[in-house]
Amino acid sequence: MMAEHLAARIEAGELPPNTPLPSERRLAQEYGVSLGTARHATRLLRYRGLVVTIRSKGTYIANRHGRPQ
Repeated sequence: MMAEHLAARIEAGELPPNTPLPSERRLAQEYGVSLGTARHATRLLRYRGLVVTIRSKGTYIANRHGRPQ
């Protein structure tokens, strides 16, 4: 459910392309879920191509081509 809600926010433009996704800890607090649930939601978004994780930099909302500029 959390991943679906985040996906809807991305598709609605509330979370624009090439901007950082809040940290998994912050998402867990915002949604009132465990850190593991937040990580799973991020993993689902990455699998769907909605976000891209760059090692040591963070997770970003993907642009139309699936990678940040």
